[in-house]
Amino acid sequence: MTYDEFKRLKVSIDMTRGKPSAAQLDLCVDGLGNSLKDEYLSRDGIDCRNYGHPLGLPEAREFGAELLGARADQIVAAGNASLELMHDAIVFGMLHGMPGGTPWRLNEEIAFLCPVPGYDRHFAICAALGIRMIPVPLTGEGPDMDFVEAQAASNPSIKGMWCMPSYSNPSGEVYSTSTVHRLAAMQTAAPDFRLFWDDAYRFHHLATEGRAVPMNMIDLCAGAGHPDRPLVFASLSKVTFAGAGVAFLGSSQSNIAWWQRCSGVRTIGPDKMNQLRHVRFLRSAASLERLMDLHAALLCPKFDAVTATFAEVLGGLSNVSWTKPAGGYFISLYSPQGLAKRTVNLAAEAGIAMTPAGAAFPLGVDAEDRHMRIAPSFPKLEDVKLAAQGIALSLRRAIDERASVM
Repeated sequence: MTYDEFKRLKVSIDMTRGKPSAAQLDLCVDGLGNSLKDEYLSRDGIDCRNYGHPLGLPEAREFGAELLGARADQIVAAGNASLELMHDAIVFGMLHGMPGGTPWRLNEEIAFLCPVPGYDRHFAICAALGIRMIPVPLTGEGPDMDFVEAQAASNPSIKGMWCMPSYSNPSGEVYSTSTVHRLAAMQTAAPDFRLFWDDAYRFHHLATEGRAVPMNMIDLCAGAGHPDRPLVFASLSKVTFAGAGVAFLGSSQSNIAWWQRCSGVRTIGPDKMNQLRHVRFLRSAASLERLMDLHAALLCPKFDAVTATFAEVLGGLSNVSWTKPAGGYFISLYSPQGLAKRTVNLAAEAGIAMTPAGAAFPLGVDAEDRHMRIAPSFPKLEDVKLAAQGIALSLRRAIDERASVM
């Protein structure tokens, strides 16, 4: 099929974001819906319909601790979105400073290290708060640590670093043991430097073998003499309901106390009803893993369809490549230099909505204009196959257009 023939199909397929499909959301409808059964008292007799417990329901904190390999007193169980926790942590740093430090806003400049390609919403937070972003290349085993260590050790304005250690959005990168240890132990010019450790996809395996085994960054940093360095974020948003999960923050007790002081101004407690139903439904890490196997069974055929189609239509083309992630929600497609935006525009003309080219880079600027983020999770399988074909044909058309004017 040619690009022009594909356009005549007049499809309309949304591949913009890594949203769970309706079939994935259906996995939890009965279990979550029936988990309360008009029983609103927690294990300790807390009426979850009422105010209180700003750090979360005790059994929800214990469940988060089991999932993250931490202690319950190192965990905050919050609302549905870990992104909100990340945003608030940076805002609290700007307004109040980290424990023992001064407010970041008093500095002439604040900067964050940003592995690229990365999560566009991380970068949006920095942009909204006027934080300078320093792109960090990825190596296949995580960020380029020689670059990271040199930057962090020499520049006191660098107050944080974004990290997605397992199945990173959108590269699928898994940080190596060496990378994680170096991040925990490295010297920083800023004493209040923080790792924003976004472990959103730690449960989201696609492969049955060679699964990423997350490392306990809280313990590693403490052992390296930097107990307050990590702020670990995770959530159940794509485990149960994308818009109604439970988010967790894990860190040192000093950081947890700081979080409670800062967040206590804006809330008198999270949605404990939602926390209670999740604890009763999911029960344990082993039970959660079984649920994630059901998610993988729905997702794997979609990811396989994309990579198989790319291999068929794009295989052998110079400077064209794509990732084959073992987990997470995204595939990265790389065009020859200067053709990603044109490819996305051509796909849009053919009825396929994609994340804007460059979105995975600070301020949306991909200097090489090569990267595209593919999100196969939301459409039905037959639409994913069709979209993959349309995207591949769009890239071929962009290549042909360049060749015709050379």
